[in-house]
Amino acid sequence: MTDQSHQCVIIGIAGASASGKSLIASTLYRELREQVGDEHIGVIPEDCYYKDQSHLSMEERVKTNYDHPSAMDHSLLLEHLQALKRGSAIDLPVYSYVEHTRMKETVTVEPKKVIILEGILLLTDARLRDELNFSIFVDTPLDICLMRRIKRDVNERGRSMDSVMGAISKNRASDVPAIH
Repeated sequence: MTDQSHQCVIIGIAGASASGKSLIASTLYRELREQVGDEHIGVIPEDCYYKDQSHLSMEERVKTNYDHPSAMDHSLLLEHLQALKRGSAIDLPVYSYVEHTRMKETVTVEPKKVIILEGILLLTDARLRDELNFSIFVDTPLDICLMRRIKRDVNERGRSMDSVMGAISKNRASDVPAIH
């Protein structure tokens, strides 16, 4: 579907890993769905746009700092946001937390009136910020984020406690560039 007059509002939700972004996105989705209808609203996780690392060994993949903008394919995300704004469908990448890379399959996402975009690094890219109609930063104390992240990554993403702790100690906050 392509419609040059398609109106699309993009709401960006950013914050630290396990800060509550997904909870806010799903709550906002439920509230707005009642007003605009289920077929007119969608959620896109920034995690879908981690770079394809299928060409790397698993040993190399686990060394990636997933909390740094260099791990993201923000150019593809930007391309997809602009396509949705033009009224064109996109092929949303599918990311595997177990394989540490994108899968071959994609999910077709049709244009919506409202797109909720959530992720840890959205606001680090000026091009993405320019596409957002609204932005929300979830400011949660880091000790709470740390506890939530350990629980989530072990219970929901199939990671070992050692791999989670290793990633956290490797991916220091000082490694993440400031938002300008």
